[in-house]
Parts: sequence; C-alpha cells; structure tokens
Amino acid sequence: MKNILLVYPEMPDTFWAMRHFNQAAGKKSTYPPLGLMTVSALLPDQCEKKLVDLNVDSLKDADIDWADFVFLSAMNVQVESVNAIVQRCKKRNAKIVAGGPLFMQENESFSGIEYFFLYEKENTLPPFLKDLERGEAYVHRIYRTSDFSDMTETPLPDYSLINVNDYLYAIVQYSRGCPYLCDFCDVTALFGRKPRVKSPQMVIAELETILAQSTNTIVLFADDNLIGNKRHLKLELLPALIDWRRKNQHALFFATQLTINLADDDELMQLLLEAGFRHIFIGIETPEAEGLLATKKKQNLKRSILDNIKKLHGAGFIISGGFIVGLDSDTPDIFDIQEQFIQESGIPLPIVNILKAPPGTELFDRIEKEGRLLKDFTFSEGDTNVRIKMGDQALYAGFYKLVSNLYTPEAAYRRILQFFKDYHPPKLEQPIPAKPTVAMLLQALMIILKVGYWYRERRYFWKLIFWTMLNKPKLMDQAIFYAVMIRQMHQSYRNMQPHLLEKMAQADALPVVDQIRRKISLEGQEFRG
Repeated sequence: MKNILLVYPEMPDTFWAMRHFNQAAGKKSTYPPLGLMTVSALLPDQCEKKLVDLNVDSLKDADIDWADFVFLSAMNVQVESVNAIVQRCKKRNAKIVAGGPLFMQENESFSGIEYFFLYEKENTLPPFLKDLERGEAYVHRIYRTSDFSDMTETPLPDYSLINVNDYLYAIVQYSRGCPYLCDFCDVTALFGRKPRVKSPQMVIAELETILAQSTNTIVLFADDNLIGNKRHLKLELLPALIDWRRKNQHALFFATQLTINLADDDELMQLLLEAGFRHIFIGIETPEAEGLLATKKKQNLKRSILDNIKKLHGAGFIISGGFIVGLDSDTPDIFDIQEQFIQESGIPLPIVNILKAPPGTELFDRIEKEGRLLKDFTFSEGDTNVRIKMGDQALYAGFYKLVSNLYTPEAAYRRILQFFKDYHPPKLEQPIPAKPTVAMLLQALMIILKVGYWYRERRYFWKLIFWTMLNKPKLMDQAIFYAVMIRQMHQSYRNMQPHLLEKMAQADALPVVDQIRRKISLEGQEFRG
C-alpha cells in the first residue's frame, strides 16, 4: 500500500452545506473533512497521500489511477455522491476502503466497496492496516468493534492535505458521545453515552496549527454535545482556552453544538464566553411537551425553552436551532405552533426537518416493527423514511407553509431583527477583538456585491444594514453575516419547492399545489445571486 487517495463526497444543497452563503463569502465549502484528515494521520508514514474534497475540487480519473486504495468517509446525506464515486472507481478497477456513519448499518448495500472499517477509526483502521501488511489474502471485508476509543490517543489531524482558507470554518473535535438518549439520534449508538475527551494540550495544538495555516477566524468544535462532560470542560478545557486566548492578542472564535440546559448553569455560560464560544447549535425539536417526552428529549422538558433562548441570546450566544415536525404526537396545528415559536424566539437560523429515523436508532427499530418504514428517501430537509401519522397531505402542505413563512426574505428579516433586539455582546473580563485583515475586508466587499447588488431581494440586505447602523452599530459584523444568511435561507427554500410540490401532488393536495404554482409563476423564476 503506497498511494492513498482520500475522497470526501459532495454534500447536497441543503442548509448544512450552506452553499450559497459560502459563495457569497468567497469560500468553497463549510468545513474540512476532519474524519479523513484523522485517517490520514493514522496511516503509515511511508504512504503517499492525497485528499480530494468534492465540495472543493473535482475528482479526476488520474487521481483514481494513481491510487493503490481509495478511502471514503461519508454521512447518510452524502449517499448519492458516494454511489457515483464507487461507480467511477469500479470502472477504473480501484479498490475502495470506507468508513463513517453512512456505512455503519447498511454496508451490505455497497457491494462495490471492498473493505469497511466501522465505528471509531482509531480502533478499526489499525487492525485493517496490520492485516494488509501480511497481504490482501489476510484482510477481512469488515472491521468493527464495540469498544470506544481513547480520545487522548487520537492523532493530530493532517492539515497538510487541505487549504484551510477554502472553508468557512476550521474544525476541531474535543469530545465524542452524549449522555442523552433522544430516540431519533444515532450518536449514542455510534459513540456511547459517556463523553470521552481530548486533553486541553491536544486541542490547543490543533488550534495553533489552524492559526499557522489559515486566516479563518471561526473554528467549529465538531462535538456531539460539547457540555456532555461538564466537569472536564469547566476544570480543564475552558480555563486552558481562556489562558491561551490571553496570550494571543487576536485569537479565534468558536462555534459548537450543545444542549438547552446550558441556560441552567451561569458559571458554564460565562466560561464558554470567556473562552471564545459564540455560535451554538441547539436541538430544540418542538415546543410541545408531549413530543419531547415521546422522543425522550428529557433535557428540554420542565423549562421555558423560549425564556432559555432569550437568556442565552442576552448573554452573548448566537443560537441556530434544530426543529422537527411529523412526530407521532403532532397534529396539523404543529406547523402554526412551530412558526409562532421560532419567529418569537428570534433564532436567526432555524433548521426545520421532517422526522427521520436513521438506521441504528431506537426510532428506526420501532418504526420498522410498526411497519411504517419507507425505503426510498433522502436525508434532505423535506423528506422522510417514516410514514407520518398525520398523513402525507397534512404533512407536506403544512411543511410547505411552515418553510414558506420562515425562509422567505421578509420572514427571515423580521426574525433577525428580533434577535438583534434580544442580543447583547458578552461582558468579558478580557475582551479580545477579532483581528481585521485584508481577507476580511475583501470578503465584506464580495458580500456587498453579491448580496447587496446582484441579489433580487437585496432590499432586505440594506434594510438590515441600515437598521443596525442606526440602532446597534457595534453589531455590524453580525448584520453582514445574517444578511447573507437571508439569501441562504431563501435559496434553500426555493430548492425545496419542486420536491415539496411533487410530494403534495402525490398526496392529492392538488388545489394547494395549483395555487402555489400560480403564485410562483407570478413572482417569476428569475433568481439572481
């Protein structure tokens, strides 16, 4: 094994890909393929390695022909791109080795892939490599283990394979695992309930590498739940990050994923802010207690979620929220309930999904047992593999109305204004300003051109900019960021339209479909920018 080609499949044009935001900001993709960068660090030193991220570059036949093995890592949402890669590799007789969440439960569906290393790569890749040294005759097709890896032995990701400046965020991972048991989430099946963590020194080494190689100002902590191990976080990582930031006049800012019960711990909130955390994704799912109880989302119960959101915004955090419709307890009223809650919350970026049952989850097993599992679907926002109890007609008509009332520029503008009214910059013992650079200035100019001039709905860009200038001028950087997000939400909404119209037509909601199509025709199909 001499030449290794690591290939990261293309992300479909969903909210998570943020393709239109990246275009406006002059970036090629949202975040680097951390899994493959870690795989590279686990490979023998004598290997020649090349990484192709299909969200950044194209895959050339010469790359495939060069490789002794093609390594793939993918999530469920990337399945279409994976199938295309496998087909191309098979035509050129390339051998494929694959890992990642997509292959955990359904590897038998990928007959074109020779070898799988499943679950955590630190445990399953080394045995594969050891057997391969003896010869392919000794290699098993599947390597798996029920053991969880020791995060303190995870190597520094191989940043030499990428240009970090191609990405909106740089990326690190501090922990794996989550203590909660939400029935629709596969995290505990993959990584367990006891969060395992890296040492502060390891995390800071990765941050130093990012600082040395890029002009990025935001780093994504790609953790399942950053606050899953609060003790280690409070006593070790956050104090170390705060100290590190004090030694760097212009340090990085951080984004991550965590749970709403952060609002219960004022000490932890302040430590996170002092350490540089600003953007947080929270799975809110639904404001309805019955739905939260049924999905075992116990951490969201016995609290006013709306008050918690306002508290976090007021402290200086910026929330993106995940929401689900189509729970078994949902009635057709849920779409109006979700809309009212989301708009009132002022969450700038709400990501609304129809319920899905990923393989390996408790929900998947239950839905399959009940005979409600649908086979042909994608993991996009407007699709599901569950036969929803309220029925397809109510589901798709309600979902279409909900995303129309959330993602159109006017609705997004009103919600972002609500956020700006609730939000206050954090009060820190030692404020550390972002370092102004030529790259940041050029990025701002590009955004003004693409969103403030070319975008058809540019009036909302300027309305937000002028409102901020008059009312909260210190938030101008946030105004520019979320003005671009208005465009991203609008385009994501438009991308959903054809699929949702087709689903409604299949569900015999034809009068609604005809009405919507007439409205679209009147508005015109031109979409500049």
